[in-house]
Amino acid sequence: MAALLLISMSCTQKETNPLLKDFTTPHHTPPFDLIKTGDYIPAFDVSIEAAKKEIEQIASSAEAPDFQNTIVALDAAGEKLGRVSAIFFNLNSANTNDEMQKIAQEVSPKLTEFSNSIYMNPQLFERVKQVYENKANLNLNPEQTTLLEDTWKSFINGGANLEGEAKERFKAISMELSGLGLKFEENLLAETNDFELLVTDEKDLAGLPESVKEAAVAAAKEKGKEGWLFTLHAPSYGPFLKYADNRDLREKMYRAYNSRCNRANDRNNGEIIRQITALQLEKAKIMGYPTYADYALTNRMASSPAEVNTFLQQLLEASHSQALKEKKEVEEFARKNGFTGKLQRWDWAYYSNKLKQEKYALDDEMLKPYFKLENVQRGVFDLANTLYGLTFKEVNNIPKYHEDVQTFEVYDRDGSFLSVLYTDFFPRASKSGGAWMTEFLSQHVRDGKDVRPQVSLVMNFSKPTANKPSLLTFDEVTTLLHEFGHSLHGMLSRNTYNGTGGTNVYRDFVELPSQIMENWALEKEWLDKWAVHYETGEKIPQEYIEKIRKSANFLSGYLSDRQLSFGMVDMAWHTITAPVTDSIVDFERKAMQPTEIFPDVEGTCFSTAFGHIFGGGYAAGYYSYKWAEVLDADAFSVFKKNGIFDAATAEAFRKNILEKGGSEHPMTLYVRFRGQKPTVDALLERSGLK
Repeated sequence: MAALLLISMSCTQKETNPLLKDFTTPHHTPPFDLIKTGDYIPAFDVSIEAAKKEIEQIASSAEAPDFQNTIVALDAAGEKLGRVSAIFFNLNSANTNDEMQKIAQEVSPKLTEFSNSIYMNPQLFERVKQVYENKANLNLNPEQTTLLEDTWKSFINGGANLEGEAKERFKAISMELSGLGLKFEENLLAETNDFELLVTDEKDLAGLPESVKEAAVAAAKEKGKEGWLFTLHAPSYGPFLKYADNRDLREKMYRAYNSRCNRANDRNNGEIIRQITALQLEKAKIMGYPTYADYALTNRMASSPAEVNTFLQQLLEASHSQALKEKKEVEEFARKNGFTGKLQRWDWAYYSNKLKQEKYALDDEMLKPYFKLENVQRGVFDLANTLYGLTFKEVNNIPKYHEDVQTFEVYDRDGSFLSVLYTDFFPRASKSGGAWMTEFLSQHVRDGKDVRPQVSLVMNFSKPTANKPSLLTFDEVTTLLHEFGHSLHGMLSRNTYNGTGGTNVYRDFVELPSQIMENWALEKEWLDKWAVHYETGEKIPQEYIEKIRKSANFLSGYLSDRQLSFGMVDMAWHTITAPVTDSIVDFERKAMQPTEIFPDVEGTCFSTAFGHIFGGGYAAGYYSYKWAEVLDADAFSVFKKNGIFDAATAEAFRKNILEKGGSEHPMTLYVRFRGQKPTVDALLERSGLK
């Protein structure tokens, strides 16, 4: 009777639930206009059951296991579930609400249980094992070999060899971790949204540019308030710390931002960090590894914590002395300009920006009129056209999940369709902070048809006001280039399997396609093509471009140290050999101490808001940003040598890196493009640290 009831429910859901129907939208994009929040749980339940049946069919097949009926079949299994998951979790980051967050907590254990049921299915594992042990006789191409090896590793790392109590404990830990990561992110979003600084006395706005004040007025009106409203979202927080003369208010903003989820309330993430890291350690030990980092790094270019720590230390030795010199220079400048006392963290952006203005006569406010968002986007699209022949056509017939979203069809140089691209640029209470690229559908081949990807770019740029369009800072221009580089990795993918396409690569390789794009922001030839004043149409002055280039390494030591500190605290949390029972703050400060140049600030904590590693999948992987900087500096040196728009170099990068996804080992792909392995020299030279 229960089985009949499930079948009846499934049929009904498929008839009425838009998530379970075949999408009839252009390019089979998600029908966001039809999806209701209440559709998600039934869609998950039905698609999980369907995926379980597919897995069981593979595991119980009477045919002898081979690459096609086992490895390829596994790669294709559960595609509807993957589709539903991508839609839901992408929106849970970009356009969430309380109900969606509750759904995430409810379905995450179900998804983890489903994942465990795959990797711990003894029949299925035996089939995978037989294919893997026979790989020498299968005559596989490189992509097939990679898929087989990755599938094997996934089973091993997923606990396939575990038995009895260890197996059950591994499953339980996986379930707990899925919920804790979500809770961490929910707390962080709530804390970011919770703080508001309402200024009612105009004297307290001294130093702030008109554009910042105008945005603050708009933010206040949106909340039905009079005055100027400042928040902890990047377009508001960053300029306030950089420009506000009122030191007390800078301190208030700084403390609020850097104490997120470290306050005495129900959003404190300290205990969640203890639980996550203790469970990760237990999981690693069950698998036979001394630390979680040892376990996680089995699928990375850097193969051990020792290799990562040596790498971080090498860069720290190159940057820290420079960071100390930079701090001294800023302190002397501040004193020369009337500052007394000790330079604190909430003073750094303020005085370093004024020093930059003095040294280079350059400031974000000078540049922003030339970086109108629409123009920057056009410039980025044009760069993709110049390098790779891509064209972008904005369309209005593809459903959107929010009114801010724009949709584009992307075409290759021969006119063939490549991808759908969604752009979502402005902050809102329902969106997580930061910037990211994601996919609603990844590229793969199914039944002989090349299924093209559906890629999304999500940012948090300043919104247009009544009087001004969205004008970006130079850092925001590089952010857009960065995330667009990730999107190229997804859009240009030319692979056969779900598991090897697009951004399905080692964590410490995935940032190469994104970070290399940032280099063009410093190139006159590119800026000359599109950067014009939003009011006059005047091209960005050549002297401004020269100032950008000359100031490129301003505070390079400090900025390198800052990134290294994040990598070091990440590695510290994931190389513990016993659960942390002492103060979270003390643990963090000890890990970051080699990079520190400022006094500690009571009540602040970075870890409790470190979403990348505790909610975003970068656990024991944050070093990859610096690792990929080495790769991108080395790779861009080829463009610099041959010409930044050189067609042959761009084609080599496309064919060997962007199109290949994770179809081969990343170092194999890199050497095929570059002709040699990378060294840190190009990065140190570019940063002025050598």
